[in-house]
Amino acid sequence: MKVIKRIFKILIILTVTALLVLGGAVIYKVYPLYEEYSLEAARAVEESNSNTFKRNLTSYFYDDEGGLLTELSGNGSKIYLTFDEIPENVVNAFIAVEDRSFWEHKGIDLKGIVRVGIEFVTSGGERVHGASTITQQLVRNVFITKEVTLERKIKEICYALEVEKKYSKEEIIEFYINNIYFANNCYGIEAAAQFYFNKPACELSLNETAYLCAIPNSPSYYDPLKNKSNAIPRRDKVLKDMQECEMITETQRIQALREDLVLNEKKPIEIKDYETTYAIDCAVRYLMKLDGFLFRYSFAAMEDYNFYMETYNQAYERLRAELYTGGYVIKTTLNKEKQELLQMSVDNALAFDEEKAENGQFALQGAATVINNETGKVEAIVGGRTQGGGTYTLNRAYQSYRQPGSSIKPLIVYLPALERGYTDRSVLTDIDVEKAKEEPEKVLEMYGAKITLRAAVESSKNGAAWRLFCEITPKEGLSYLQNMSFNRIVPDDYYPASSLGGFTYGTTTVEMANAYSCVANHGQFQQTDCIVSILDKYGEELYEPYEIRQVYGAEQADLMIDILKGVIKKGTARKMGWKSTVEAAGKTGTTNNSKDGWFVGITPDYAMAVWVGYDMPRELSNLYGGSYPAQIWRDAMEALVEGTKQERFETTTGIVSGDEKYYPGRDGSEVLSPGYTIQNYRDDHALADRIEALIQQISQEADRGQQEAYYEQALTLAEQIYGQTLKGAQRRRLEEVYHMYFD
Repeated sequence: MKVIKRIFKILIILTVTALLVLGGAVIYKVYPLYEEYSLEAARAVEESNSNTFKRNLTSYFYDDEGGLLTELSGNGSKIYLTFDEIPENVVNAFIAVEDRSFWEHKGIDLKGIVRVGIEFVTSGGERVHGASTITQQLVRNVFITKEVTLERKIKEICYALEVEKKYSKEEIIEFYINNIYFANNCYGIEAAAQFYFNKPACELSLNETAYLCAIPNSPSYYDPLKNKSNAIPRRDKVLKDMQECEMITETQRIQALREDLVLNEKKPIEIKDYETTYAIDCAVRYLMKLDGFLFRYSFAAMEDYNFYMETYNQAYERLRAELYTGGYVIKTTLNKEKQELLQMSVDNALAFDEEKAENGQFALQGAATVINNETGKVEAIVGGRTQGGGTYTLNRAYQSYRQPGSSIKPLIVYLPALERGYTDRSVLTDIDVEKAKEEPEKVLEMYGAKITLRAAVESSKNGAAWRLFCEITPKEGLSYLQNMSFNRIVPDDYYPASSLGGFTYGTTTVEMANAYSCVANHGQFQQTDCIVSILDKYGEELYEPYEIRQVYGAEQADLMIDILKGVIKKGTARKMGWKSTVEAAGKTGTTNNSKDGWFVGITPDYAMAVWVGYDMPRELSNLYGGSYPAQIWRDAMEALVEGTKQERFETTTGIVSGDEKYYPGRDGSEVLSPGYTIQNYRDDHALADRIEALIQQISQEADRGQQEAYYEQALTLAEQIYGQTLKGAQRRRLEEVYHMYFD
């Protein structure tokens, strides 16, 4: 027993010592920040006045020529109540549920801060949540960002202390209740009361008051227009807390619970055109980035993805609301003439079908996005057909995720293959997809017709793409989409069907145009948007372009463009009738039963993605990538490139086709031996030359890992050689290399 007591005492001493050491380290880190932020807070709060806390600033959006696209303001955001005008139940509800010591503390809750400090130490800095008083919540909304960091928490405390010095408790709770967000662009209790109940705040019942005061805790989740019942448990807590604080009696609480809630459930109609809704989305996402939101594009499991989307939607809703009242000035790259041109192309191509859906909108729809390859910016975007005086509830160009069909193949199958050493002349096996589905473990052993990679792309052979994707592996193929910020690639997509565009959710025309623009830019990717400037209410510039990163090799991207030119000249898009002298490259895409049709293409100046289909997927006869989508693309692109000086794609390498140094001047179809042509000979020896070049790199490379990478590339190339004699010779050569460098 004595030994146990002794061990226990030692453990206590060690634990306390560790906490003191960690606590000392935290103090050492915190104190300089506290001094810095105290001075900053003192200056900012001293310069503030009551207008600082009012959410009534309008944000403005402009096109590329300075024309006004739209101005945004919140629902009732200019309705401000003084402390005397705020109902007592509203004040009591927030104090009871958020900050019971509000009238006594000086801006911070010391016990809560100690608790947060202990959590910060014991979690290794991972947890910095909680202990925010009403004053801290107010300064967080007005003066500082929302990201959860130790520095932000210290800054929040400093500002709260300064606000409490300058303003009375009545003023602070007045600012808070008028500033707090109630979802649907409603700031303040008066705006919320009128929006949700069609009455002023002074006429709210206790039940209605508690229900509204539940919303700010999580505006996205408790949004009454999305799900009225979500806020009911939180309302019950508000009433219970008020009773515990003796602000209401038990009888009043029970009576409030028995009352029916009759909401004004008529959703607000926002009349916005497609370019404006997209510009708003771009601005919100950038504000999320500034606010510290971590965008993710890969997930371990569907549960992980679903949790991420929940946090994403909450952050999006909060920052979207801030955009409506933050007084921002946003300049964009959206061009009025190009927008009208793109809209007309969509409308004209689909004018043959006037069927209406239940919501009164055209049943058959289309979407398209145009990106300038030089700037990487969206210049025109159409989310549907023109109808009903410009009232758009859905912008399909960035909001509708649809399966892309074969238009995805160059991005996740063929370019990754080129990265692994394949060429446009590499011979693929066009297997039976139905058999592959039945016996997925035998895919790489299946036989089928032989076809070159170039021809497989031009004729969109599904079997060749399926087998090659299995060889590359779905994980590697889809990693390229994740590296290009595709938002909805999920764990359930890591299957062979993705090679044909069979995704769980799919993609959008914005994402597809962005990816093809990457190919046009020699494999360099920059996440697109339409923003060039975001000025805050103080006139400070907030916007910086997204970083550029190399996703595909320049040589491989240039070769893919050359291959995709064949799709338009003689492949699945040949019937579109491209007549311009400007070079064009692209890929068709059609999903099962013709439910979705895509054409995604590029010229030296532009990348454009087009989708056609029904909002509720169903079959449309004659819908395939080379029909209506290609027609829209051709009509719009021919007008866009008219008068351009850049008619040819520039290449960084000059390598765009097979090597013809063998048997020069002779026709590639000439037969050298049964089943073996001059072109086969040329392709085989070009592969052998590349293998020899890799062997030379192995001999000159000091890093073992890089040597192994070169060796693996050489092995892959050797297996692509068609002639058995040369293939055997290269295998033996590589076996010698293995013994020389890796044995």
